[in-house]
Amino acid sequence: MTTRHRKAIFRSLPVAITLAALLCACAAPPSTAELQFKQPLVLLGEVHDNAVQHALRLRAFEASLAAGHRPALLMEQFDRDRQADIDRQRAQRPAPDAAALVAAASAPGAGWDWAFYKPFITLALRHDLPIVAANVSRTEARAVMKQGLAASGFNPTVPADVEAGIVAAVLASHCGLLDEATARRMALAQSARDQFMAQMVEKHASRGVLLLAGNGHVQTDLGVPRWLSPATRARSESIGLLEGDGAGAPAPFDRVVFTAAQARPDPCEGMRKPAASASAAAR
Repeated sequence: MTTRHRKAIFRSLPVAITLAALLCACAAPPSTAELQFKQPLVLLGEVHDNAVQHALRLRAFEASLAAGHRPALLMEQFDRDRQADIDRQRAQRPAPDAAALVAAASAPGAGWDWAFYKPFITLALRHDLPIVAANVSRTEARAVMKQGLAASGFNPTVPADVEAGIVAAVLASHCGLLDEATARRMALAQSARDQFMAQMVEKHASRGVLLLAGNGHVQTDLGVPRWLSPATRARSESIGLLEGDGAGAPAPFDRVVFTAAQARPDPCEGMRKPAASASAAAR
């Protein structure tokens, strides 16, 4: 996998979603033919702020629904401790719209650009699909980082290659500003999220699943696929949406769709400024 491919994946990790989303009106989305779901369980990646990718994914979801599929919609964008809020909204009459559901169930300050995700929620509401909060909250993630996976009910036996790969990704996504000990603690939180997403895929597998998550979560070598049972994994496909032209070594997904890069500031520059300010203040 090339450095460019790694950067596209790293930008989709939860630790790197603080950039404001920038809409790009200049590039037409690729054809839906480039993104068709081939399995009942779809683990669909993204670079969180890439508008072209979101449009492409939405058209593929629309096509799947038009073909008669009715999967559960699993969303990284909702924390699992807000599932009751989602369910309460769904039980109301008249039924809520996407904006009301997001207002009731989204975590404050999470940094998601909901304009990208409300169309998926609208389709789920229209077709009466389960909407599943698939993420672990920041509070839970901090507890995992401090106390370990087992203390929060997660599987502490993380394969060595998975742990090493996530640590490397966390270090790379923080532009050399993070020490390895902290990166290892953050890797535990990433594994907790992957494990819970896998649990939700298993729970809803009988009806079909569409998981919306960052590319890092759906990688076949490090993410959710590593925590699925063999039977469930055989019915799933991991689709990475990466930025670039596709040149270089294969990326760790069952399938990959490449799009143009989203215009954005340099994320490393944004991280270096607070670090430099903190250093100056400490002198």
